[in-house]
Amino acid sequence: MAYKTRRYILTGVLTVIPILVTVFVFRFFVDLLSDIGRPKVALLANGVRPFSPELARLIVEVPWLSSGLAIALTLALFYVLGWATSRVVGRRIIHSLERQLGRIPIVTTVYGATKKLIDAFQGGDPRAQKVVLIEFPRPGMKTVGFVTHAMFDRATGKELSAVYVPTAPNPTSGYLEIVPSEDLIRLDWSVDEAMTFVVSGGVTAPPDIPFSGPTAVRSARGDEAMRSAAPSDGAEP
Repeated sequence: MAYKTRRYILTGVLTVIPILVTVFVFRFFVDLLSDIGRPKVALLANGVRPFSPELARLIVEVPWLSSGLAIALTLALFYVLGWATSRVVGRRIIHSLERQLGRIPIVTTVYGATKKLIDAFQGGDPRAQKVVLIEFPRPGMKTVGFVTHAMFDRATGKELSAVYVPTAPNPTSGYLEIVPSEDLIRLDWSVDEAMTFVVSGGVTAPPDIPFSGPTAVRSARGDEAMRSAAPSDGAEP
């Protein structure tokens, strides 16, 4: 009886976890959109107050109406922003704003680094947006990473890759590794597929991946060379 009780409780917990995670993520984004649009709701209420004080009061005091309007206004703002940046005039305005931000030391560092990371994932760099496997955190283990930049070793001239390794299930935090490009195992995954793999904790994964890539082959060859060079049990040292 006790065993069945524990099993049912565990089954119930495992059943509700995906729902809770979905609700948490959805609520996070809803609250974020609502917070962004709340000042605009206040401006809207002030605008309609001379014509309809009762409607202005409802806009401010009714929670679901205020939040709904805030989310709708935020989405409308994003739509207009996206439409504007796809036009020449909008791009000029954005570039002008970026130049203004570039005059502020700390802001330009944070904004510039964030923009370059977003551009890398969007394919701004033709060598970026590559999903790879790298050895991490130790030999014999591999993890999914994203190539964000390519560089060269000053001493040897070998190509190196900056690889962002996201943590599961929250890909917004992670590690930055510098790996020889020849040690990367390329995956034919899109960024969306790789992100889904990370967020799901590996549950959403293809049936096979090229796990034994360049590093594994090179290590196996090295081990074989060491064994052949080592003296046999009956040989003289």
